[in-house]
Amino acid sequence: MSDARVLVVDDEPQIQRVLRPSLTASGYEVREAATGREALAAVSDYSPDLIILDLGLPDIDGKEVLRKLRILTRTPVIILSARDRESEKIAALDLGADDYVEKPFAMGELLARMRTALRHSQNAALDCERVVADGLVVNVTKRIVTRNGAPAKLTPKEFDLLAFLARHAGRPLTHREILKAVWGPAHQNDSQYLRVLIGQLRAKIEENAAAPRIIVTEPGVGYRFIESE
Repeated sequence: MSDARVLVVDDEPQIQRVLRPSLTASGYEVREAATGREALAAVSDYSPDLIILDLGLPDIDGKEVLRKLRILTRTPVIILSARDRESEKIAALDLGADDYVEKPFAMGELLARMRTALRHSQNAALDCERVVADGLVVNVTKRIVTRNGAPAKLTPKEFDLLAFLARHAGRPLTHREILKAVWGPAHQNDSQYLRVLIGQLRAKIEENAAAPRIIVTEPGVGYRFIESE
């Protein structure tokens, strides 16, 4: 997405010195904010297409900034933080973050995650009904799934799970949010249901269920659907 506006929220000068030239060279327009208050103010007057957010801000905890952002906007948010505990990742994703990149980070990985988040945001705006991944085609509206051109026979619950993952292609989804969406709020802690159904689904849609390339595991967090470029 050329010329996309990116808001970088981080109070570390060295991070800003690295990100601004790299993102600008990649075709992005960049604005910086060093505090949570600056970030929240920038959302209304800058209207970014994507937000890169550090959790360790000097005035407001990043998770609280994220919570407030999600009241204001559905703009994709990628967390960029040195906090590497699984609980921090899960909390941020459950609050609505689109992805999570740990510091220190590789610029190539961050740029790839940004492209995915922006593409997913565009697809969501267009109400995309067709998702393609490694020979798999998921037509969400018509509830049709094919694998290398042949119909894939899924149970209704298997399709519901696949459709939810496909709609959020590229984004790491936590166990809790998947369970809540597919089974309902009463089952958001029943992770065994999810593990069993993921196994059944992989057996039907992956070339090699033991080494999945479409539904990949995010250790300690949940799962990510990998869409074809």
